[in-house]
This record gives sequence, structure tokens and C-alpha cells, in this order.
Amino acid sequence: MYLGFFLGWTGLWVLFGRANPTVIAIACVVVLAVALFVMFYEEPTLRKMFGADYKEYCRNVHRWIPRLHPWHN
Repeated sequence: MYLGFFLGWTGLWVLFGRANPTVIAIACVVVLAVALFVMFYEEPTLRKMFGADYKEYCRNVHRWIPRLHPWHN
């Protein structure tokens, strides 16, 4: 979800000619902040809430790269 949102906005910036170094730097900082939030808050919270089920999910689904094939539980 996060990756798709970032790529969509990047595409719009390029399409409408608004991509400049300052905007790109700000976007990189935001992406880094989101990545750190996911790694240090969201994932540990989900691990506590769902335990072994979430660990199994993490073994089968990458953090940022979407799956190309369905995951059969």
C-alpha cells in the first residue's frame, strides 16, 4: 500500500512536470519515515496482536515487494 502510494505520486509529479530536487528529497524523507514507522512500530504491534499467525504471514509475504502469485495458507 505504501509503495503503491509513493509510486503513484511520483508518477503524477513526473506527468505534470512538478518533480524537482526539493520535492524528491522531501518525498525520500517521508518514505524513510514511513519505512521506519512500519519496521519499529507497526510490525512489532502486529506481532504482539497476532503472534504465530503474523510470523507465518511475514515468512510468506515480503515487506515492500508485492507477491506475484497467491499465497495458499
